[in-house]
Amino acid sequence: MTARTPASATSGTSGTCDSDEAIKTTVMTSDDVSRSLMRITHEIIEANGGSDNVALVGIVTHGNNFAARIAENVEKIEGKTIPVGTLDISLYRDDVATKLSPVLHRTDIPFDISDKTIVLVDDVLFTGRTIRAAMDAVMDFGRPKAIQLAVLVDRGHRELPIRADYVGKNVPSARTERVRVRAEEVDGVTGVDILADEADMADTAPARAAEGE
Repeated sequence: MTARTPASATSGTSGTCDSDEAIKTTVMTSDDVSRSLMRITHEIIEANGGSDNVALVGIVTHGNNFAARIAENVEKIEGKTIPVGTLDISLYRDDVATKLSPVLHRTDIPFDISDKTIVLVDDVLFTGRTIRAAMDAVMDFGRPKAIQLAVLVDRGHRELPIRADYVGKNVPSARTERVRVRAEEVDGVTGVDILADEADMADTAPARAAEGE
């Protein structure tokens, strides 16, 4: 079924930053992401004794793309098609009252979640507030058997007691740094980068200007 249209501002990731922003470090290439998603797929199957009662719900704007890839991996491994949904948590965020006009995306969960193990899929786990909102949103669709969490990147700095069941890569980061996740389906390229923060950009501005940039 399809709920109200309630995009995830990624969990503090600045996930859709401009492509010309300065990259401090590339932490995952496209191949790294593919390998991590395949490993996560195997872990999900093993932890749940197969995929018969598992459904995936991807949080936009990148979690839904990675959920689709995990579903493809399950089909390759087990020869089974598992349900996949898309979730926009914008109207469930605890700061929605402070946003004048949140950008809304479509929520589409075209299956009954009751008594299923729902695996939420997101790109980056940061403070935990996006995941809290996602769990609230999922519960509006019914009463799942369990909710699990799969993330491509865990960057730490939690503000709520939330932990991922499946993690592609733990990425230590300063709280002020921005972690950019890109998916080929929407960005034309897949990878994870740590971007220079505003202080770094200010410090390097004279040198970059001297180089004609």
